[in-house]
Amino acid sequence: MTDIGPESGTEPGPLLIIGGREDKTGDRVILRAIAERVQGRKLVLATVASRAPEGYFDAYEAAFAELGVTEIVELYVHERGDTLGGQMNHLFEDAAGIFFTGGDQLRISSQIAGTPIEAAVRAIHARGGLIAGTSAGAAAMSDTMLVRGSGSVSHRIGDLHMAPGLGLMPHIIIDQHFAERGRIGRLLGAVAQNPRVLGVGVDEDTAILVTGATFRVLGSGAVTVVDGSGVTHSNIAEARPERTLSMHDVRLHVLATGDGFDLALRRPLHRADD
Repeated sequence: MTDIGPESGTEPGPLLIIGGREDKTGDRVILRAIAERVQGRKLVLATVASRAPEGYFDAYEAAFAELGVTEIVELYVHERGDTLGGQMNHLFEDAAGIFFTGGDQLRISSQIAGTPIEAAVRAIHARGGLIAGTSAGAAAMSDTMLVRGSGSVSHRIGDLHMAPGLGLMPHIIIDQHFAERGRIGRLLGAVAQNPRVLGVGVDEDTAILVTGATFRVLGSGAVTVVDGSGVTHSNIAEARPERTLSMHDVRLHVLATGDGFDLALRRPLHRADD
């Protein structure tokens, strides 16, 4: 049995965080980025987030096969108890990466957090493997994940549900399907509750590729970064429930493909082609 533990001296692998509905039939810029990092080796496709995973695996298997990724195995969890004995660990042997698909992010955290599967995910990341997630799989990457909250409206205090995520992206809150579902209000609400964290909203067919303390934007949409560290006023604690959020001096960045961001400095980076 191949060791799935971290290798000594190896830097953690990249994270690819996708806003959902990534292109599977055209140029496939985002899926191609996964294929380039897997380099023909095994990819674990984790459909854990879906209550009805039928069809997910077949669609991705076909899309990845044309990109040279032909060894794909599916990870699905019917019940949390199925994960506790380590009987699924063989799926991760020699895996170069893991890709969490969409659905409900609470299924990811509630089914695998604190289990041998989570340990295997962390081990692959620690030894340099790729961890990718789309939609719910993207939301689950952060310490605290957005679960529910109204889109397309200004944020109403109390209209936000969050839960612990997998914590692969510390000090970040991720939202997905961002522009398409008008989620700027709820991301502002999340940052208002904890201005130490950065809010990162990722559009559909768009991703951030995180390496070390920086990320680069891929895909056809935009990434919105909300920085609340300089906020001078917020009514999040004093206002009654259902009141509209008030927050002053928020810093906002909108990044397109090729743009980067320094997470340590909280500053955008010039486009790669500049």
